[in-house]
Amino acid sequence: MDLSEQLRAKITIELHRLEEDCSHSGKAHFNASDRWNQFNYWFGIPSVVISAIIGTALVKDHVVWASVGSAAVTVLTALVTFLKPAEKATLHKNSGDQYLALKNDSRVFREITLLKNAEEAAAIEGLEGLTKRRNELNQASPLFANRDFRRAKKGVDEGQATHVVDKTAK
Repeated sequence: MDLSEQLRAKITIELHRLEEDCSHSGKAHFNASDRWNQFNYWFGIPSVVISAIIGTALVKDHVVWASVGSAAVTVLTALVTFLKPAEKATLHKNSGDQYLALKNDSRVFREITLLKNAEEAAAIEGLEGLTKRRNELNQASPLFANRDFRRAKKGVDEGQATHVVDKTAK
């Protein structure tokens, strides 16, 4: 194996690593997005329903229930304001989308660009560009919970992130 073949093999291995990292990180961000969306609904829907109930004539004669309902709405609204679950869900979804795009770009680079006899300098430059994108994405992305990552890893290990064509090609 000459130097060029060795270099291509090493680049291919590194691209596989990058794709695996992106699969796990992207799926973890999607899991975090789902979780924060659930929080948004858990806090928001009861707040709307309780507000509607205490605003009707039904509680006009039930001052205690109206007071309890008002307190519940205040707490739920404060939680939504403080935790910002909708904003966090969007941030995690955007990060997941970016990891998925990076994974796709890496796969195309590995499966197509490297095979068309790219010069060594171009192959290294391509790898460095993808690696730089991953590092920047790692720094810019919000943190996800360990349970989001564990769920992601389990899903990826079970083949949830593998295309059918890739399963049959092996």
